[in-house]
Amino acid sequence: MPLDEIDHLLLDLVQADAARPLHELGDSVGLSPSAVQRRLTRLRAAGVIRAQVAVLDPEALSAGMTSVILVALTDDDTKSHTAFRERMLAEPRVQHCYSIVGQWDYVVVLLNPDLKASRYLSRELFDEHVKRFETLPAFEVVKSSQSIPVPGVSRGSGR
Repeated sequence: MPLDEIDHLLLDLVQADAARPLHELGDSVGLSPSAVQRRLTRLRAAGVIRAQVAVLDPEALSAGMTSVILVALTDDDTKSHTAFRERMLAEPRVQHCYSIVGQWDYVVVLLNPDLKASRYLSRELFDEHVKRFETLPAFEVVKSSQSIPVPGVSRGSGR
């Protein structure tokens, strides 16, 4: 789906705040609220906008500890990878899971209340399909974002 400059601006704006009123979005990109609504509807239908979510504060929910875990599987076969991926997909405390290339097979990001809970969850998740894993507890969140850089738009520039 071809995207124009206004689509790019709208995507950047709704990434920053999806609850922003249509008239404010329109003022920022030079369109009427109804034209903005039509574009957003088209972007959703095309799958460019996958979801609109609320971003919660993990610390407010007693889940403020992030751990990055490097995982190596015992075997490089389809059965091991499928079993591991299913476990990651089923666990809500797994925030991210990436298949990688190199000495490790996966990078997993966990969100837990504390180190003890992180260790317990690791023992639950990393079963016989896991040869070894290394847990790197995060000391401090420097940046956490799901925003995608939009071509031709610098963050927060509006128009």
